[in-house]
Amino acid sequence: MGAITRGGQFLVKETKSEDIFTPEDFSEEQLMMRDSVKEFIDREVWPHKDRFEKKDYAFTEETMRKAGELGFLGVAVPEAYGGLGMGFVSTMLVCDYISGATGSFSTAFGAHTGIGTMPITLYGTEEQKKKYVPKLATGEWFGSYCLTEPGAGSDANSGKTKAVLSEDGKYYSITGQKMWISNAGFCSVFIVFARIGDDKNITGFIVENDPANGISMNEEEHKLGIRASSTRQVFFNDTKVPVENMLAGRGEGFKIAMNALNVGRIKLAAACLDAQRRVISASVKYANERVQFNTPISSFGAIRSKIAEMATNIYAGESAAYRAAKNIEDRINARISEGATHQEAELKGVEEFAIECSILKVAVSEDIQNCSDEGIQIFGGMGFSEDTPMESAWRDARIARIYEGTNEINRMLSVGMLIKKAMKGHVDLLGPAMKVAEELMGIPDFNTPDYSELFAEEKELIGKIKKAFLMVAGSAVQKYGPALDEHQQLLMAASDMLIEIYMAESVILRTEKLATNKGQENVKEQIAMAQLYLYKAVDIVNLKGKEGIASFAEGDEQRMMLMGLRRFTKYTNLPNVAALRETIAKKLIEDNSYSF
Repeated sequence: MGAITRGGQFLVKETKSEDIFTPEDFSEEQLMMRDSVKEFIDREVWPHKDRFEKKDYAFTEETMRKAGELGFLGVAVPEAYGGLGMGFVSTMLVCDYISGATGSFSTAFGAHTGIGTMPITLYGTEEQKKKYVPKLATGEWFGSYCLTEPGAGSDANSGKTKAVLSEDGKYYSITGQKMWISNAGFCSVFIVFARIGDDKNITGFIVENDPANGISMNEEEHKLGIRASSTRQVFFNDTKVPVENMLAGRGEGFKIAMNALNVGRIKLAAACLDAQRRVISASVKYANERVQFNTPISSFGAIRSKIAEMATNIYAGESAAYRAAKNIEDRINARISEGATHQEAELKGVEEFAIECSILKVAVSEDIQNCSDEGIQIFGGMGFSEDTPMESAWRDARIARIYEGTNEINRMLSVGMLIKKAMKGHVDLLGPAMKVAEELMGIPDFNTPDYSELFAEEKELIGKIKKAFLMVAGSAVQKYGPALDEHQQLLMAASDMLIEIYMAESVILRTEKLATNKGQENVKEQIAMAQLYLYKAVDIVNLKGKEGIASFAEGDEQRMMLMGLRRFTKYTNLPNVAALRETIAKKLIEDNSYSF
């Protein structure tokens, strides 16, 4: 591996393909773990999808207990507290393959292992960790996370739940209402956020679930999807919590919530991957079997186009998710080698790549929605029926764009965090942005470059679309300064450019590494997917770039920037998109599944 990168630096530094981690780099141990998780899901979850759809909450709990017995709930927990202590990439891998069959189980798993267990693992005292984490790691107890309130959704720090210290200073009394609480129906312990006095920031507490201690719940929520995921409103009425159950320090709850969300975002991206693989495989099988006009519908170009696009998006999602996961793991290991504790190292490692976590959350949650939507379309009328897995996949996918911070919040966060990093000097955006501005004033190079090497033009295009982002974002920051936060539509356009840059670069680098190791002839379909993804990414950068420029620039400045945008999104050799799709679809249809 090369030098350890910092979060957000992908925008201003060239990354070499040999320096990124790809799904083809999984170790034997990781592949064995992946296969055991797949076997568990195929045996315990997939055959019982109807039970989840019929809101069998008890079955969700039962299946979670089985996952705990096999060690899957403790993959991210250090061995000292009863877990498997696996690295960040391995925890992503488990989250990926355990989440493919149904959103109900995926949500229960994610809520328990992530926001239910992790805050104690990463912020708890030694006593708190010893008391609670081993039970959570094995599935003896289940965890739940009480942050959202009726008036505090995206604005998490505005919660009204109160914590009042007793006169003898031994406990806090918590009173308030929490909603959309996953796993509430069968959890043993809550992570509860409440405000002490007039504190600016909320505080976190570990609260054991005891109805005799002023804890009550509404009935299960009836939801569009994730139907057997237990979701309830929880009420705390003078609930007594020992002072030693405060998590981290007073007023540090907001920090806990934000850092838990960073991990949750990249894990949510992982949780949307195998769902896509399963939807694509089911769609291909159906298209091969379904005969219309005396021919399987998989032979029709319109269907083949859909299959190719679905496969390309999952391939790109895998590429970017595991690239970021390994960057986080390397950062964690570097901090541990410098003497940091597991807690400090993991917190800082994930925080470093918060931009990439937000990018992935948005991109992959939207891909699974599109994938399941096209799955319904390929199944036609049958896709709309509960007799096929498509309609439940589509309903389950819908929540992914809302939780762990809505995609709108995450879009604005990704650009906002990048600008903050630049201001702190962690990522040099100003220098490269000024170079782009100078380049716009210069005379363009009209020589025809040599594109004989694989991905030569594609990599040049990646460099150009980075310049397009720097041009738009740099000018916007100059114009608005700190007030840029108020221009949400501009931020949304810039974030779409940023997302496509990261996803497209990840897929090109993964495929270049693959071609180097296996030979171009053996990875024709992956090359086609990389080229197809980039083609679409360049189009989005062009569209969103125009939208952004038009929102703040006029006259000569606007003309100059639009001219630059055209230059930065122009192909010398436009790919034959129909032929790329055909190459991809042919392989999937022959293999009768997603087989990359």
